[in-house]
Amino acid sequence: MSEKVILAFSGGLDTSVCVKLLEEKYDAEVITACVDVGQPEEDIKRAETVAKKIGNSKHVTIDAKEEFADDYISKGIKANALYEGYPLSTSLARPLIAMKIIELAKKENATAIAHGCTGKGNDQFRFEGVIRAMSDLNIIAPIRDLNLTRSEEQAYAKEKGIPISPDSAFSIDENIWGRSIEGDLLENPINAPIEEAYEWTKSIADAKDDEEIIAVEFESGIPIAINGEKKKLIDLISVANKVAGEHGIGRIDIIEDRIVGLKSREIYEVPGATLLIAAHKGLEQLVLSKSELQFLESVSPVYADLVYSALWQDPLKEDLDVLIDNMQRRVTGKVNLKVFKGRAAVITRESKYSLHDIEQISFEDKTHDQKEIEGMIKHHGLQAAIYQKVIKK
Repeated sequence: MSEKVILAFSGGLDTSVCVKLLEEKYDAEVITACVDVGQPEEDIKRAETVAKKIGNSKHVTIDAKEEFADDYISKGIKANALYEGYPLSTSLARPLIAMKIIELAKKENATAIAHGCTGKGNDQFRFEGVIRAMSDLNIIAPIRDLNLTRSEEQAYAKEKGIPISPDSAFSIDENIWGRSIEGDLLENPINAPIEEAYEWTKSIADAKDDEEIIAVEFESGIPIAINGEKKKLIDLISVANKVAGEHGIGRIDIIEDRIVGLKSREIYEVPGATLLIAAHKGLEQLVLSKSELQFLESVSPVYADLVYSALWQDPLKEDLDVLIDNMQRRVTGKVNLKVFKGRAAVITRESKYSLHDIEQISFEDKTHDQKEIEGMIKHHGLQAAIYQKVIKK
């Protein structure tokens, strides 16, 4: 009896080839599933069209965009989740995609989940980590298991009559929070990115010539309004992407350390993420204590590394979610940013939870006797002073 398998399906070469490989090499009944986390609409439609042309029995499209914004991107914002300097986007979406595939597998009484990842990338960890942690389903990875090269996949697709979309110059992954570009000439760090690689952001030269003030309002660490208009997070992100992209904000060129130990040259377009995280951090400076801010400086990279490294279900990540949520209760208020030619600079902040006391900080303050500070200063550097005297003996 054939095994029923749910294949995470994009309609690209890897997953299209997987359909026939699963049928022929694994004797599987294949259901293809595309989870929509904000890919271009034409990509969603292409997946449906390709699945039909390949002739597999069933294709399912799952709309998870709002859930991605509300339950995943929101956590990335609250944690200021930057991995090696860029806002996480692809790695934030993978756990949700895996969970949706698991839900479909249970609904369809499937016994396995398949994916089209190769043995060099990060996504194999991200999909399989969630599947193993959250289900008892078998996992099949045909491209990796059969050690196929891209040229071998292309030859197999031609032999089996599998439709292949025209090759893009780059490998691109896109969702509502970010766009990653890799491959082709970008593989060699000696090559500069070409303008054709970008879609969401204008170059500095082509960016708007007039600066703009963008107001972002937060409630418990989550953006709730932009330029005075309250919006659902998914819609607010869309506005932030457009506004920031027009000002050339959010282009990142990085040599990234993959989970498998390889270094990879990656280009990211994250205009809205860059804008919103800058605003979020600006508000945190106003409402959180010095010790909280210092602690967050160490927590945020750990959180981002856990997410990037396919450890979404790790107990430490769940512990940090609780910690961060508690700290974010006071991250409520409004931030104004000046955006211009690639920069998003915080210029004003306000919050009912502000720890900035304008009366006490003022040069005109008479409530404090300035002489009282002298005793504190004498003891503040006491050990340093003793140390210097000791070493000079």
